[in-house]
Amino acid sequence: MSEYQYYEFVTVDRPLTSRQQQELRALSTRARITSSSFVNDYQWGDLKGDPRDWMERYFDAFLYLANWGTQRIALRLPVEVLSPGIAAEYCVGESASSWKTRTHVILDLRSEDEDGDDVYDSGGRLAAILPARAELAAGDRRLLYLAWLLCVQCREADDDKPEPPVPPGLGDLSGPLRALVDFLRLDPDLLAVAAETSTPLTGEVPSTAALSRWVKTLPEPEKDAVVVRLLRGEGTRLRSALLARFHGRDSEDVAGGGRTAGTLLAAAEERRARRQRLARQREAVERERRERAAVAAREQRLDTLAGRQEQAWRQVTGMIDTKKPKEYDAAVTLLADLLALAERDGQVQAFRRRVRQLREQHARKPSLLDRLDRAGLG
Repeated sequence: MSEYQYYEFVTVDRPLTSRQQQELRALSTRARITSSSFVNDYQWGDLKGDPRDWMERYFDAFLYLANWGTQRIALRLPVEVLSPGIAAEYCVGESASSWKTRTHVILDLRSEDEDGDDVYDSGGRLAAILPARAELAAGDRRLLYLAWLLCVQCREADDDKPEPPVPPGLGDLSGPLRALVDFLRLDPDLLAVAAETSTPLTGEVPSTAALSRWVKTLPEPEKDAVVVRLLRGEGTRLRSALLARFHGRDSEDVAGGGRTAGTLLAAAEERRARRQRLARQREAVERERRERAAVAAREQRLDTLAGRQEQAWRQVTGMIDTKKPKEYDAAVTLLADLLALAERDGQVQAFRRRVRQLREQHARKPSLLDRLDRAGLG
């Protein structure tokens, strides 16, 4: 199997400077580099750089996949919008880890599938997931909980490990979070069980009056600093940080979910077994329905065939005389119906005699004889 690796890095909060682009170009002559991205794939060789180092120095998001089954995504957020302590509470294993720099927190999520894949449709995957970063920056912790759930799925959390706070809206994920779930290959049964205690999203948008009252409580020096940062191009980043503070989502004093990793795994296994059992029952019902329909259709065909057997025999002869494989198949199908009609009418012996005569007449047509044998018309 040939090797394939895909690397995609993007910036969100600030574009790459000319100097940064030159630094990256020195490491790759064929990569597609812009002021906001670095994209390259490899069928031999590897990236001449450390993605961890690049995330710390240049980029806000990173997606990687390889055809031996590794899929990885990393997101960088400013420390003022995501507390390193909260990130560490949810990222507890190799499948979901986090680390901090002086200014940022970086989440690193990965999924492994030993079966791998020969072909990847890598384009657009990061774009589909990236808006989840803005949701997290605004205080939505569902992405963090999915990271913890990935560790549970990969058996990287002890069975008695308490569940971290369960965010609202797990049962109604946004499009970017659904894309992340698919990319990380999260177990749908485990996710469904986890969502059972998640409250619905309120969907409330703060009013202008409420925002105005809250802004008036901010110290004047802080407001001045906000304006300066806004003029420096940090609008998106600032908005996320301020909204998180407005909603009170920067607090780490939130109650846990009350379950354990082992409890969730057991519940997911029970749900999967129940779902599979119901699926087998539905399949059995559907199979029985199809069988009844097939019997009814065949009886209808036999009723139509009754009284016109001689015409059917002549039709069989005409099909065989064409010496075409498809016509042979149609002739055998019609003969099978004639046999069923003979069995229903007690005329099996007469039918067998005519089949013997037919075989003798066409003894030099092995393809036809083989079809007759396989249909039980020996």
